[in-house]
Amino acid sequence: MNKTRTEKDSMGEVEVPADALYGAQTQRAVLNFPVSQQRMPVRFIKALIEIKRAAARANQDLETLSQPEAEAIVRACERLLADENLEQHFPVDVFQTGSGTSTNMNANEVIAGLVNSSEDIRVQPNDHVNCSQSSNDVIPSSIHVSAALALHDHLLPALQHLDDCIMARATELADVCKTGRTHLMDAMPITFGQVLSGWSTQIRDNMMRIRALQPELQQLALGGTAVGTGVNAPPEFAATVCRYLNEELPVDFMPTINPFAAISSQDVVVGLSGCLKTSAVSLMKISNDLRWMNSGPLAGLAEIRLPELQPGSSIMPGKVNPVIPESTAMVAAQIIGNDATITVAGQSGNFELNVMLPLIATRLLDSIYLLGTATRLLGDKAIKGFTVNHVTIESALHRNPILATALNPYIGYLKSAEIAKQAYAEGRPVLDVADELTDLPREQLMQILNPVSLTNKLD
Repeated sequence: MNKTRTEKDSMGEVEVPADALYGAQTQRAVLNFPVSQQRMPVRFIKALIEIKRAAARANQDLETLSQPEAEAIVRACERLLADENLEQHFPVDVFQTGSGTSTNMNANEVIAGLVNSSEDIRVQPNDHVNCSQSSNDVIPSSIHVSAALALHDHLLPALQHLDDCIMARATELADVCKTGRTHLMDAMPITFGQVLSGWSTQIRDNMMRIRALQPELQQLALGGTAVGTGVNAPPEFAATVCRYLNEELPVDFMPTINPFAAISSQDVVVGLSGCLKTSAVSLMKISNDLRWMNSGPLAGLAEIRLPELQPGSSIMPGKVNPVIPESTAMVAAQIIGNDATITVAGQSGNFELNVMLPLIATRLLDSIYLLGTATRLLGDKAIKGFTVNHVTIESALHRNPILATALNPYIGYLKSAEIAKQAYAEGRPVLDVADELTDLPREQLMQILNPVSLTNKLD
């Protein structure tokens, strides 16, 4: 049998694994919530520990903790932040109490356990590690800190990298003309540079929307404690904690303008999740464009050839599939699902507290992580390396009956439609049919129907 020790909390005694740093409240949560085997994300746990470290320093400054107590807590937090196996100390399921109290107490107990097992001073989880705090302001703040850091060091650099990849190819292929498509049907010509510039603007607009939310995300609920009134926290606590966080982290945080809103709602996170969903929709569009253009190689469009990364079939030799765009599309689907979850969870702000905080934190960080990793892979393993099938696109381009659209100003829509239909029915170039059915000189027709010139009408 596994060895245990007896721990005690306000509800009585409970048996805890003998070697665990956590205590009774964490063990109760482990026993109460054997729901999913999903734990809180490590990035979230690290943000929580960063807050505990900054809070200890603030409490020392404000004389709500003694110097030895605060310094011992700080040292314990630093040891945990450096621990490559940090998650072993945080076994509580995501689907726990909606305030995240179990995870907050898990952190409080682990930090106190580390202090008490390695220092000459003893601290208590609630009275010392949680001093001037409650789960109700710490957990929402940890969501904001972890998400803000994930945007800063993971997602936004990845989106910028994708944009760089796209624009490099847009420059390279600026003058390569292809058949445009609307409704999946042949339309007027367009250049690869123009197609890629559209993708680039989608990515840049998504970055702009995310950055617009960063100032709100960097406001923290700390100091509001239980319901936003600041009970049991010194008035200077929130600002002091933020000052210490800003000394350690690459993102600047500040106290929330209104702690009642910060504790009772998750509107900022719901808004951010919406931006992540929009980014996912953009990636889905780009991925599908790549898949369509790559389709074939004989019975599809075959306009481009994506890098060949792995065999595509267990039964069909030689088959190669567009695996990176497919992976990206699945990521996009997951992020759209995460947004739906966060939207529902965001509605669960009952009176003074949202009670789906662990779920919100987990799904939000999942979306940020997936979006960042998929974005880099799409840039590096698909967009950077695709090649253009010039013979295929040029053949289709000059046989495209929709080129007759350019004749509308000269001979009218109905005559142009007649030319287009005859060219398609006979499989002949529009130029030749127009030369037969109009009085326009062939040299003028060649100029009017030049596919490249038709892509420059905005210049």
